[in-house]
Amino acid sequence: MMRLATLTAAVFAWVSMLALPAQADIKINEVTSPGGITAWLVEDHSIPFAALELRFRGGTSLDAPGKRGATYLMAGLLEEGSGEMQAQDYARAVENLAASFGYDADRDSLSVSARFLSENRDAALALLRQTLQEPRFDQDALDRVRAQVLTGLRSDLKDPNKIAAQAFAAMTYGDHPYGSSGKGTIESVSELARQDIFAAHEAVFARDRLYVSAVGDITPAELGVLLDDLLGDLAPEGAPLPGPAEVTISGGVSIVDYDTPQSVALFGHRGIMRDDPRFFPAFIMNQILGSGSFDSRLMKEVREKRGLTYGVYSYLVPQDLAAIYMGQLGSANTKMAEAVAVIQGEWQRLASDGVTEKELMDAKTFLTGAYPLRFDGNGRIASILVGMQMDDLPIDYVQTRNDKVNAVTLEEINQVASEILLPDELHFMVVGRPEGLVASQ
Repeated sequence: MMRLATLTAAVFAWVSMLALPAQADIKINEVTSPGGITAWLVEDHSIPFAALELRFRGGTSLDAPGKRGATYLMAGLLEEGSGEMQAQDYARAVENLAASFGYDADRDSLSVSARFLSENRDAALALLRQTLQEPRFDQDALDRVRAQVLTGLRSDLKDPNKIAAQAFAAMTYGDHPYGSSGKGTIESVSELARQDIFAAHEAVFARDRLYVSAVGDITPAELGVLLDDLLGDLAPEGAPLPGPAEVTISGGVSIVDYDTPQSVALFGHRGIMRDDPRFFPAFIMNQILGSGSFDSRLMKEVREKRGLTYGVYSYLVPQDLAAIYMGQLGSANTKMAEAVAVIQGEWQRLASDGVTEKELMDAKTFLTGAYPLRFDGNGRIASILVGMQMDDLPIDYVQTRNDKVNAVTLEEINQVASEILLPDELHFMVVGRPEGLVASQ
């Protein structure tokens, strides 16, 4: 997704590097503001710096009918001036405070990331509040950012990976918002008017879909006041969320003709949601099957033994409104048919025969050892905490996650493999001119 952020001077990069060290034993406190806004907080007063992460559920899936791309474009316009400040004045004010604001929209959420020095906290958050509640969306800024989006969309039309992703999504989700790009199309984005951007802003920014975390040099009392000042005047409710997406893709092979020496492929079928009790066995199973490490079965069989690709990956995709299990690879046109056959075979072999005790122990060792490394800075931790809230995970999840990994038994993982790996439903969306590969539909 497009990430439009105001970057700061070297001092900001310096304090970011000196933020919380990588660790998974962080202490998370739940804070409720006087006005009733809840946030998760990790205090660290060693550096006069803090990160604030806001996330609003809904994202580009909230686009109104016929207005595809409005939310994505709106996110790109949030830093283009607010209140009495036009774009250049606003950018200069943020830079002078050594602050950083970032905005991103995907199909399930719109994210706002703020980084600021303690001495400039009040001024920085006043600017952020202005951004969230008094956006200008000036016509000249709209035209400029729209042109950037259109350039990206035209580029996507020539990118085999983007072509494959769009074709796979359309086949998987049909007319649901998940079935089309949240960036919109050249036609839909070209027709968006200024009032459509204001409508998209109103649809997203509301308290009924808000999740907040903060990490760094701030106390619970200070955070409570900050939350009410920053977010207390948001509308109580935003636009209705779409209903669940039906996964309509079926087994087979589709080929999108594209003149390129190397084909790319996405493959997948229906998956499991994050709150499914089988998630941890499935997560570990995927580490063994196709995590992308050189120990994974797909990398061994497709790359190391046969030299059919530089990389092949599989991954669980549990979204708010649907779940799929998918993977990707690129291979020469002369080798793609064989690569597809090998992946199909490995999918079937794991579903039928399961994993070995050694594979399970190796996967657990890697996953539990790598987990603390994710907590490598205030901003990263703040983002993780918001994600935990959106997934409805308990506040002690950071401390219990590795225990959940270690608790998975060989019998559980093999049972889950037989249930969620669906070789007959595995569909390959191939873009290129693969030799010897026949489309089934």
